[in-house]
Amino acid sequence: MKWAALALFLPAAALAEERRLTADEFEARVTGRTIVYAQEGQIWGREQYLSGRRVIWAFEGQECKPGIWWDEAEDLVCFSYEEGAAPICWWFYDRDGVLLARAQGDPEGMPLAELDSAQSGMPCPGPWLGS
Repeated sequence: MKWAALALFLPAAALAEERRLTADEFEARVTGRTIVYAQEGQIWGREQYLSGRRVIWAFEGQECKPGIWWDEAEDLVCFSYEEGAAPICWWFYDRDGVLLARAQGDPEGMPLAELDSAQSGMPCPGPWLGS
């Protein structure tokens, strides 16, 4: 586990100095992996990154939701899920081997930090089996 991510609380200025990952760099890093994201030491959710820029997302303790991602200007990576919510876009950074994500609409907020990463499927209950 990437426990260092739990102690990693960066001000917005620190992230501004980092080089953002491009969509191609992000894709190469996450495809075939399931990443657990945390915020302020609490697990926020998990996302499985499938081929073809498909994903399966779940907030901690909630249902899995299939979706897709695409790249936008300024190295934004945007996600849309089948439940119909508005797309959300993120900038991704690498900080000492830990993937960080900052939401486009929350430039001063606490980033999500990669807590763990595995080459396994999502723990999706019910009709979901994860891929």
